[in-house]
Amino acid sequence: MLRTVTRSTAKYTAIFRTQLLNSLAYPADLFSRSLTMVLFMWIFLNLWRVTYNAVGSEIEGLSLGETMWYLMVAETIVLSRPRLSRNVADAVKEGSIAYLLNKPYHFLLYQASIAFGDSLLRMVANALAGGLVVWWTVGPPPSPVGLPFVLVAMTLAWLIDFCINALIGLLAFLVEDVSAFEWIYSKFVLVLGGVLIPLDFFPAWLKSFALALPFAASTYGPARLFVDASFVRFLDLLWKQGFWLLVLGGALAYFYHRTEKWLSINGG
Repeated sequence: MLRTVTRSTAKYTAIFRTQLLNSLAYPADLFSRSLTMVLFMWIFLNLWRVTYNAVGSEIEGLSLGETMWYLMVAETIVLSRPRLSRNVADAVKEGSIAYLLNKPYHFLLYQASIAFGDSLLRMVANALAGGLVVWWTVGPPPSPVGLPFVLVAMTLAWLIDFCINALIGLLAFLVEDVSAFEWIYSKFVLVLGGVLIPLDFFPAWLKSFALALPFAASTYGPARLFVDASFVRFLDLLWKQGFWLLVLGGALAYFYHRTEKWLSINGG
C-alpha cells in the first residue's frame, strides 16, 4: 500500500515539475500577466484613495493601506488560476479526452498537477508585481508573522477553486460548451468572493450570505487573513475551507464517475 502511494505521488509530482519547467520556458508570458496585475493595482489605488479621502481614514476597520494589501492578495489568487474548465471542455470537443482517460493516471489528479504547475509561478509573479506597487504607494505589508497561515489558506483556496472549475469542466461531458457557466462563476467570485470590494463593506445581511458561500472561502478569507492574521480568524477560515472541500470534493468525485458514462466524443 505504501509503495503504491509513493509511486502515485512521484508520478503526479513529476507531472507538476514538468509543467513548472514548461512555464519557466516562457518568461515573457509571466511578465505580461504581471503587467496586468500592476495595472489593476494602480486603478484600485486611485479609486480607493478618492473613497477614503471622502469618507475618512478607515472604513469598517480597514485603512487604505490594509484595503490595498487585501485587494492585492485577492487579485493574486484570482489572476493566478488556470482556465481548467475551458481546458477540459476543449478536450471533450476535440476528442482528445479519450486519449487522456486511457492514460495510466487519474484524469482529475493529472489535471490538478498540470494546473498547480501553471498556477504557482503565476502566483509568485503576480504577488511580486502587485506587492511592489502597493508597497511603493501605501507602505509595507502587515507583519509577516501570519504568513504561514496565509499560505495554508491560499493552498486550500486553490483546491476549492480547482473543485469548482473541474465540476464546470465536467459539464462539457453533457453540454460541451461551458463558457456560460464559467462566466457566471467568475462573476460570483468577483462580487460574492470579495475581489472587487471587501465583504466588510457590504451590508450586514449580504456579508453574512456571502461568507456562507465557497467563493468567500477561496478569495476573501485568505486576503482578509493577510491583513489580520489572527489565530482565531485562521481557525474560523480553516473549518470553512475544510467543509467546502469535503462538499465540493465529494461532488466532484461523484460527478466524475457519472459523467464518464455520459461522454459523447466528437471525433478522435
